[in-house]
Amino acid sequence: MRSSSMLDSPFRPEPTFQHGKAPTTPTRSTTAILFCNLGTPDDPTPPAVRRYLAEFLSDHRVIEIPKVIWNLILHGIILRTRPKQSAAKYASIWTKEGSPLRLWTAKQALLLQGWLGERGHRVTVRYAMRYGNPSIPAQLDALKAEGVTRVLIVPAYPQYSATSTASVFDAVYGWAQQIRSIPELRFVNRYHDDPGYIAALAHQVREHWKHHGRPDKLVLSFHGVPERTLHLGDPYHCECHKTARLLAEALDLKPSEFQVTFQSRLGRAKWLEPYTEPTLIALGKAGVKRVDVFCPGFTSDCLETLEEIAMEGRAAFLTAGGKEFHHIACVNDQPTWIAALGAIAQNHLAGWPTQQGPDQVALDAMRARAVALGAKE
Repeated sequence: MRSSSMLDSPFRPEPTFQHGKAPTTPTRSTTAILFCNLGTPDDPTPPAVRRYLAEFLSDHRVIEIPKVIWNLILHGIILRTRPKQSAAKYASIWTKEGSPLRLWTAKQALLLQGWLGERGHRVTVRYAMRYGNPSIPAQLDALKAEGVTRVLIVPAYPQYSATSTASVFDAVYGWAQQIRSIPELRFVNRYHDDPGYIAALAHQVREHWKHHGRPDKLVLSFHGVPERTLHLGDPYHCECHKTARLLAEALDLKPSEFQVTFQSRLGRAKWLEPYTEPTLIALGKAGVKRVDVFCPGFTSDCLETLEEIAMEGRAAFLTAGGKEFHHIACVNDQPTWIAALGAIAQNHLAGWPTQQGPDQVALDAMRARAVALGAKE
């Protein structure tokens, strides 16, 4: 019979625990926030994009097609043709510092920690990508190694969807299945109607209009998902429309002055309508002179906003007869957005000890009890 020390464990080894010693240094906290965005390739090259797309499009939350059939399509067609095309698009928006989405997400995490710190919360804030790097499991491993015992998961997606929000949660649950001592976990599901978030969106639009004037039509473009997900119970479509309605009310817009659309369609299946680009073409042909496009569902500018909207959308509208096109930047590092994100996080941290470090007297008492029970000094 094998001894217990020889048995293989399905769980990863735990960090060494030292009795009576604080698990963190005075500058660190046992509470953390993991701010999770969709992801980005490491480089704007076909090999890097192929790796990224393979991970992204292999997620059953994203593609609800039987795996046997989908694998033939993915590996036989998509991953042979799309990486080169997508790499060129990524290259058109890449910066000297790297991916815009990664840069904005990292900055938001840093500003969020600062906002919470100014209000007395000692919380470690990190960012992670659902697909690509830094991955959610890698960041959770790092936090656990640093002694973190509580983690709040905050997706960068205001509107809940099984294709995005739930996929982030899947990654966390998958990591937890391999961990013996799991940290306390909390999840933010949605904030599509949060007053602070709506105020940040409205501020972003007003600031643009202050410098550039108002358009004939404001198009609010959200990322698309297959229409069948709506009929299967996904709340995403309804939450997008609620965000748009609240934003329009904050901007005092009449129904005729704005329109909700959905972008980034993949494949031939019917997705949520109306589609963004055909709508822009129709507006141009109808004689609408100026269109502004804003993407409330994206909290960071990325490929979908900087290339698909600001470049492709602009070309489609102007070619169709439109005269002036404006892409309104995402909230990115706007102070009102960081304040909204901070308030959302603060509400979900309620009850966790984030404002004071461990009491040394209590630690000494714990150490004495441990030694009395046989622990080494």
